Amino acid sequence: MSNTTVRAALRDAMAEEMRLNKDVFLIGEEVAYYNGAYKVSQGLLADFGEERVIDTPITEMGFAGIGVGSAMMGLRPIVEFMTFNFAMQAIDHIINSAAKTLYMSGGQINCPIVFRGPNSVPRKVAAQHSQCFASWYAHCPGLKVVAPYTAAEAKGLLKSAIRDDNPVVFLEHEMLYGKSFDIPDGINELLPLDRAIVMREGCDVTITAFSISVDYALEAAKILQDECGISAEVINLISLRPLDVDAVVASVRKTNRILNVEEGWMSCGIGSEIISLVVENAFDYLDCEPRRIATADVPMPYSGKLEQLALPNAHKIAEMAKQMCGRG
Repeated sequence: MSNTTVRAALRDAMAEEMRLNKDVFLIGEEVAYYNGAYKVSQGLLADFGEERVIDTPITEMGFAGIGVGSAMMGLRPIVEFMTFNFAMQAIDHIINSAAKTLYMSGGQINCPIVFRGPNSVPRKVAAQHSQCFASWYAHCPGLKVVAPYTAAEAKGLLKSAIRDDNPVVFLEHEMLYGKSFDIPDGINELLPLDRAIVMREGCDVTITAFSISVDYALEAAKILQDECGISAEVINLISLRPLDVDAVVASVRKTNRILNVEEGWMSCGIGSEIISLVVENAFDYLDCEPRRIATADVPMPYSGKLEQLALPNAHKIAEMAKQMCGRG
């Protein structure tokens, strides 16, 4: 068993795929000589050289367009955004070019590209750098969208994303880069881009979450068990497009309650889709109304104390779950 950070797992995934396939390359701001803004590409320039680890000017529209064009011509680019907040500059390439090419070409042109980088809310960097784009991209046909939590997920999903023939939006979280997870020795498994994972089994309430919100959900589940004996099942969604509907519905049919947690805003969020699918597929199993916890409906404050008030946390989740189970 080895202890690996999410940062190292992502780097290892890229290095392994670049060794296996000469068509894979990395492009983005500071990915080469600076080893990545968050040191995710540490050592890749030394291993693969300037032609495959490419520093760019600060022009997301420009290097995303280069990536999309090269993917259409048969290469497999990994496009790193320093933060997905900056990807708004390139969203036309992501949606109107990459996502729609296969359909609009009648199946003749694939666009095997990975758009990756930190998404959602780091800490104390204010509104323009603190937003979750999961529901934006999950809304769009033609994209696959994943958001890993553990190091094993980060590595296995990124390897699968690089090999996939479709454009994949790969949403990381800055606050997870340095978090360590145990990975069994010798494990080098590709993970499917369409599956959720049950992180903790339970029978009283289902809590669905993704990315760093899984951390909050697992902590909340422990609080619920320790304080009042409520058994919470925690589902790590991982894949946001396509959602693993079967896994969520199977859990709700067992627990009879559903609570979704996310760092995005509530309006038109991932939780809205989860609840809609549960109502459509498991309405008769519900013992109370589905509930959601999300970031407050405001631009993110710069103040650390106000930021914490705006964000989900384990205690907010636990209190709502208690209410749903009649213990609040």
